[in-house]
Amino acid sequence: MKKVFAIALSAALALGLAACGGASSSSAAPSSAPAASASGSEAAVTLTVGASPAPHAEILEQAATLLAEQGIALDIVEFDDYVMPNTALAEGSLDANYFQHQPYLTNFNAEQGTDLVSAGSIHYEPLGVYAGKSSDLANVPDGAQIGIPADATNGGRALLLLQDNGVLTLKDGIDLDYFRNAGDILFSEYDGIAENPHNVEIVAMEAANLPASLPDLDFAVINGNYAIPAGIADKLLASEDASGEAAQVFANIVAVRAGDEERAEIQALVNVLKSDEMKDWITEKYEGSVLPVA
Repeated sequence: MKKVFAIALSAALALGLAACGGASSSSAAPSSAPAASASGSEAAVTLTVGASPAPHAEILEQAATLLAEQGIALDIVEFDDYVMPNTALAEGSLDANYFQHQPYLTNFNAEQGTDLVSAGSIHYEPLGVYAGKSSDLANVPDGAQIGIPADATNGGRALLLLQDNGVLTLKDGIDLDYFRNAGDILFSEYDGIAENPHNVEIVAMEAANLPASLPDLDFAVINGNYAIPAGIADKLLASEDASGEAAQVFANIVAVRAGDEERAEIQALVNVLKSDEMKDWITEKYEGSVLPVA
């Protein structure tokens, strides 16, 4: 039974992967928030929040109008990687960031010695299997190449999704908790597949590179925040169960420095993002590729 693993890991990332080929650059987006409250007076507070461009910054831009009604302006700073937003938050140039799930934050704190915490869970991005050179999961070609994210949590979720769709079978005991607690997995050394009837080759790579690699792969399992800007919704073949455990474990959070979660303006931001109005907007805007959490 042949199992081949290829990998292109970025050493800086343990649970999430940088965009744009591992670049660590960031770009400040023009603030999308009104500078004044609904009453016309100057905003009493400005929150500077780091975010990935899609869907996080888009969601914040929509929330900015609701926050302005409370006298809070948003200055949204977009980042194209998964390291700089936490570094900037820890160093104090951001009030909060919105781009990651709790397992990634937990690992980042452990590796970097930071003390960042969640102020609230906002949305969930189901991983999806997307068609490349092949388009039928019921008839996977022998030797098919399947791209997955190289990090332990998302890579593990990808393998579980492939298992759910009958592509392969993992060894007993390898479940969501196994991958959630396995931040140092290298998929080039991973040997957790019990059955591989189609002799598929698992190609682990930076998550940001998966959409562009689809033409060279039979299938790829892609994070929602990379699938959305790539415009590949028509290639979606299967996705994680939005009511499953992964939806809670991997919910995207608003992160802050420890203690700041009690700040009134941070609580206002989280409350707006979790409001029924924002939930309805997220549901309609992203058509299932991003889902609000309960």
